[in-house]
Amino acid sequence: METKEYINNAIKTESRDFTAIGGRLQSVENQRLLHGGIGLATEAGEFLDALKKHVFYGKELDKVNLREEMGDIFWYCAIIADQLDVDFADVMERNITKLKARYGEKFSETKANTRDLDTERQILEN
Repeated sequence: METKEYINNAIKTESRDFTAIGGRLQSVENQRLLHGGIGLATEAGEFLDALKKHVFYGKELDKVNLREEMGDIFWYCAIIADQLDVDFADVMERNITKLKARYGEKFSETKANTRDLDTERQILEN
């Protein structure tokens, strides 16, 4: 396949209702969630880049930097938590409850591959 053909076929699947997209971007809620989401991805990338440089390039592992990136991730999580009006403690508790429903007291590959998504969703919604 030629690159131009690929591009032409790929963009057929692009969401192009820019009026609707622009309208959704007018929402402060969506702006804050987008800011938080982009920030999470950015900081996670910086965390992974530092780890990559250690593992693949032999650079000394900079745990201070990793902690700093982790703090930045928490900062973006705080924006998201504020916008969603959720408390970190509640999110953490629901996460552990979901994981216990999935795995019991110990991870297993079988349980990871045979998840009960309805039960997990109920836990997260309650």
